[in-house]
Amino acid sequence: VKLKLGYPVKFKKVKLPSKKKLIGKYCNLEPINIRKHSKDLFKNFSLDKKGIDWVYMPSGPFKDETVLKKYMKDKNLAGNPFFYSIYSKRLKTFCGLASYLRIKPKVGTIEVGWITYAKNLQRTVEATEAMYLMMKNVFDDLGYRRYEWKCDNLNKRSKKSALRLGFKFEGVFRQATIYKNRNRDTAWYSVIDKEWPNCKKKYLTYLKKSNFTEANRQRKKLNI
Repeated sequence: VKLKLGYPVKFKKVKLPSKKKLIGKYCNLEPINIRKHSKDLFKNFSLDKKGIDWVYMPSGPFKDETVLKKYMKDKNLAGNPFFYSIYSKRLKTFCGLASYLRIKPKVGTIEVGWITYAKNLQRTVEATEAMYLMMKNVFDDLGYRRYEWKCDNLNKRSKKSALRLGFKFEGVFRQATIYKNRNRDTAWYSVIDKEWPNCKKKYLTYLKKSNFTEANRQRKKLNI
C-alpha cells in the first residue's frame, strides 16, 4: 500500500524574536518594560470602565497599577510569550499589549496573542499597523512558516479581527481549556508563508497616509 506523504521541506531552525523595537509610521512596538510602560498602560486600560475588553482574556481587569505590573512581570519572565507594548505616535502614549507565544523555531510556527487594546487604540490605524508589524517581523525578518491566531469561539470581535487581518479559519477545538471557571472552545486561524506576500501588499496599500483623513478615519477598508 502506497501511503500519501507531505511534501518535502528543507527548513532550518529560525530565530527567536529579538528585543528590537518594531518601528512603524503610526506606532512603535517596544519589548515590554514594566517601569517605562505600566503607568501609561494602566491609565489607558482604565478607560474601559466595565471591563468588557477583559471578558475573553484569562486575566484582568486590574484594580490598580501594582496588579498590572505583576501581570506584566509574570507573563514575560521566560520570553515565551514575548510581549510588546504598543506606542501610538499620535496619542503619544502606550495604549496596548500584544505578544508572540507558542514559539517553535525548530518547525517555524509562532502565534500572536494576549492582544489587549485600550479604548483609545481600538479601531485605529495604529491598531492595524501593530498587527502588520508583528506579522512582517514573523515572515520577513525571522522566517517562520506559520503564524497562528486563536481565541474563544464565542469571542465574535476576535474572530472578525482575525479574518480582517488575513488569517484563515481552520476549525474549533471543543473543550480546549478552562479559564475564569468557564469552558472554552477554541477557534483556530493562521497565515502561512506563501500567503504573506499578498497580505503584505494589501496592508501596505491600506496603511498609506492617503488612505486616512485628517480625523484619522479610513477611506478604504482593509480587504485581504
